[in-house]
Amino acid sequence: MEFLYAMIRYLLIIGCFFIVSTSTTYTQKARWDKALSPRIANYDISVTLDTAEKTLRGKELLTWRNDSPDNIRELRFHLYLNAYKNTESTFLRSGSRFGRLSDDELGWGWTDIVKIEDENGNDLTPDMEFIHPTDGNTKDQTVLRVPLRKAISPGETAEFDIDFVSKLPRIIARTGFEGEHYYFVVQWFPKIGVYEEVGERGATEGSWNCHQFIPTTEFYADFGVYNVDITVPKGYVVGASGVLREERKNMNGTKTVSYRAEDVIDFAWTASPDFEEIKDKWKDVEIRLLIQPEHKNNSEKYLQSIKNAFEYMDKYVGEYPYTTFTIVDPPIYGVGSSGMEYPTLVTGLPAFTIHEGVRQVEMVTIHEFVHQYFMQMVASNEQEEVWLDEGFTTYYENRIADHYYGEKTSEVSVGGYNRGDGEVSRLNYTGMSNPRVAPCATPGWEFKVGGERNIMYHKTGLWMKTLERMVGMETMDKIMQSYFERWKFKHPTGTDFIAVANEVVSREHGDKYGGDLNWFFDQVVYGTQVCDYKVRSISNRKQNEPIGVFENANGEKRWRDRREEEGYADRAGDYRSRVLLERAGDMVMPLEVLVRFDNGDEVLETWDGESRNHEFIYERPEKVVSAHIDPEQKILLDIDLNNNSLTREPDNQPIMKWASKVLFWMQNALQSTFFFF
Repeated sequence: MEFLYAMIRYLLIIGCFFIVSTSTTYTQKARWDKALSPRIANYDISVTLDTAEKTLRGKELLTWRNDSPDNIRELRFHLYLNAYKNTESTFLRSGSRFGRLSDDELGWGWTDIVKIEDENGNDLTPDMEFIHPTDGNTKDQTVLRVPLRKAISPGETAEFDIDFVSKLPRIIARTGFEGEHYYFVVQWFPKIGVYEEVGERGATEGSWNCHQFIPTTEFYADFGVYNVDITVPKGYVVGASGVLREERKNMNGTKTVSYRAEDVIDFAWTASPDFEEIKDKWKDVEIRLLIQPEHKNNSEKYLQSIKNAFEYMDKYVGEYPYTTFTIVDPPIYGVGSSGMEYPTLVTGLPAFTIHEGVRQVEMVTIHEFVHQYFMQMVASNEQEEVWLDEGFTTYYENRIADHYYGEKTSEVSVGGYNRGDGEVSRLNYTGMSNPRVAPCATPGWEFKVGGERNIMYHKTGLWMKTLERMVGMETMDKIMQSYFERWKFKHPTGTDFIAVANEVVSREHGDKYGGDLNWFFDQVVYGTQVCDYKVRSISNRKQNEPIGVFENANGEKRWRDRREEEGYADRAGDYRSRVLLERAGDMVMPLEVLVRFDNGDEVLETWDGESRNHEFIYERPEKVVSAHIDPEQKILLDIDLNNNSLTREPDNQPIMKWASKVLFWMQNALQSTFFFF
C-alpha cells in the first residue's frame, strides 16, 4: 500500500511537472489597470475546434448587467451563423456579395444553443424562440428570444450558462473555413443584443436593439471583457482579439490557448498551420502579422502601413489604448474573409506583390485599422447608421494614404500612371448612375437597389473632406478629437456627432457658417441632394456703343450719339463683362468664384449658392478671360468639376499633357513588343 501511495505521489509530481513544462503564461503585454468601458456584457468561453466536422463545441458563461432603469424580463441573442443555414435566411434571400453558396452539406453553417440556464439552475431552453424584428421573415433564425423566469432588476447583474454548437460554413461572408485548414472564426458564439433605455441613442422606449443579420449591415454590441480558451490541433497557429495569457499542450494532440480582451465589443480568432508569424512594435503595442508563406514579400507593406496608421491616428484623433494588434493575411482561396475588422484583429488583402507602386494591401490595412476607432472604441450602431463607422473610416483612410504615399499617387504609381486613394473615393461616388439613391443615414437593410457602399463609405468620406476644407484642417481635427474623447467606449448617434461639430465650429468660427451647420448635414447626411455648380457663360461687350433713340427730361424722343456726352469719353474702350453662373444640382453650398482678367488681375467673389442663376458684372478696361467656381476645390461633393470653370482663351496645356502621356505609353508598348523579336 505504501508503495502504491508512493507511486501515486510520483505520478502526480510528474504530471504537474508536465503541465508546467508545456505551458507558457502571459506571453503578451497587458494593460489591465482600470476599466475603460461600462463592461455590460462579459463572456467566459471555452471552445474546441473539430477540424473534421468543421464545428465548434463551446461553453459560455455570460455575465450581463442591467444598466437601465427597467426590469428586464427577456434576453435577445444574435445567432449570426444561422444566416448561412439555408437559402431562406434573410441574409441569403437578400443576395450576398461576399462569396458563393455551398454545393454540399459541409459548406453550410449554423449555431445551436443546446442548453441555457440562469444562475439559479432554471433551464430556459424550452422557452426559446426565433423572432424577426427587422424584416418579418419567419424563416430567418438569426435572432433568438429567451424569456426569463425572474426579471433582472435595474443595476442587477445576472449570469447565464450556455452550451452551444456552431457549424462553420465555407467562407461566404467574413467567417468560416476554406481549403484544408484555414479558419477565420467570427460571429461564432451566442451574442447578446444591446438593451437601450429611453433616451439612449434616441430610443423613445426601453427595448432590445437586436437586428437580424443582413448583408448590408454589420454589428452592434455592448462593451465587455472576454476570457476565451480555444482548443485546436497542436500544429495550428492561433491569432485572436486581446492578449495571449497562456498556451498549453494537451495529451490528445491538441493545444489550448487562452486570451483575454478587455473593453471590447466582440471577439474574433483565426487558426491555420500555414501561418508564419512576424512580430513588430509601435511604441508599446505588440504587432503580430500572421502571413501566408507565399505572401511574405508583402510583409513590409503590411507592417509599414499599419505603423503609419498608428502614428497618424494617435496624432490627429486619439490614443490607441490596447497593447496588441494582429494582422491576418488570408490565403487566396480564403479571400472572402479579407478586409474585415474586429477588436485588435483585422484581415488584410491576400495578394502577390506585383509592383511596389500598387498599394492595395496598404489601403486595406489602413482602412481596417481605423475601424479600431470608429466602430470599436466609438461604438456606433453599424446596422442603423453605417456612415458613422464606414464613412468616417474611409475619410481617415484617404487622409492617411495621401499623407504617406502622396495625394496623387497613394493608391497606384506605376510607369507614369498615378492614382490617389482620395481620388478613387470621389470617383466611386461621382461615377454612380444614381447618386440620389438614398441618404447616408439610411439603415443598411433599407438599401434595396444597391449603391450602399458608394453612399455610406465614399459619399460620407467626401462630405467630411468638404467640411474639412470649408472650416479648415485645424478645426476639423478639433471636431474629430472632441467627438472621439467624448464618445469613446459609448454608443453615439449621428445627432451626437453633429452636436459636437456645431459646438466646435461655433467656438472656432462664430457665426461664419450660420447659427449652426444643420443646413449642411441636412443635405449631406439626411438628404439626397446632388451638388453641381457650373459657369454657364462669359461675355465682354464694349462700352463705347451707346447710340440710338433716347428720351430727354420732357419725354421727347430724339436720336443722338451718347458717346460724345460727358463721362462717356472717359469710358472709351471699357468693357461691360458678365459672368453667368448656374446651380445645376439641388444642393446649396456657399461658394467662392475666381474671376481673371486679360491683364492678369484676379477677383475672388463669394456667392451663397442659393439661386438657380447668379451673375457678376464688371465695367472696366479689361476683359474677363476666365471664371472658376470653387478654385481651391473645397466642395469635393460637386458631381462634375469639369463645368466649374470656363475660359475665353483655350488652354492647350491639358492637351499637351495627355498627348505626352499617350506617346509615353505607345513608346513603352513598342519597346515591350520589340523585346520578343
